[in-house]
Amino acid sequence: MTTAKARHLQKIFEQKYGAIGVVASMYFSAGHSIEFMHPTRHGPVHILARKHGVILAIDVVDAPGFVKLEAVKALLEKAKLLRAKPILALYSDGPKLSDEVYKFCKDNGIRIRRIRPG
Repeated sequence: MTTAKARHLQKIFEQKYGAIGVVASMYFSAGHSIEFMHPTRHGPVHILARKHGVILAIDVVDAPGFVKLEAVKALLEKAKLLRAKPILALYSDGPKLSDEVYKFCKDNGIRIRRIRPG
């Protein structure tokens, strides 16, 4: 159960960041500390979540169509720079993974999370 202050912050995340905010609010309610758009030399990580010494680098994809292999490789490089566990969050039913991208994720330890709005 979340407190009123935590729920208020979750609403602010969702209003300000859209799909990225929805995903961040889920991790926030699970007790992670959240940082948005953390810069790296390979581009920003959408969400950097920390809890009990574990760092998660989360990229959110909400565009319909297939996720490009280059985007997944960039997530892996960003996570290596930050010494974080990479997570690819697919928001809604729009983004899809080809067999090649799915195999690359499984071979390199990238966790895939399907987030449904609502």
